[in-house]
Amino acid sequence: MASVSASSFCVRSAAPRSRQISETSKLSSLKRVSFSHHGRNTFSSRRLQSLQISCAAKPETVEKVSKIVKKQLALPDDSTVNGESKFSTLGADSLDTVEIVMGLEEEFGISVEEESAQSITTVQEAADMIEDLILKKSG
Repeated sequence: MASVSASSFCVRSAAPRSRQISETSKLSSLKRVSFSHHGRNTFSSRRLQSLQISCAAKPETVEKVSKIVKKQLALPDDSTVNGESKFSTLGADSLDTVEIVMGLEEEFGISVEEESAQSITTVQEAADMIEDLILKKSG
């Protein structure tokens, strides 16, 4: 039985033929997830190679990112920006996206790799990335 609190957690089986996986790790206090694997019928594949559990960013992080995006794009106060909002749909070009990332770096005290910055397309993706970077920074 494993119990995990994390924004992201990945388990890889060292021995794919093993009949039991047991791993415990506490990475943060965001959410609690439990799972177990005993025998080949618990999961659909006996050759379980990896299991990944991810939780979405905290609502307050998404809200902060939304406000920064609104400010950087000079959007009207009545415009709706939420986790599902795509930068391109909001009118952001590649330069706007760079400015958004710079604003996020400043606000959250993080540094975003150029490769990661280019892969962000939504507010939710940005918030998830921020929480991952903060977790890594504090760890």
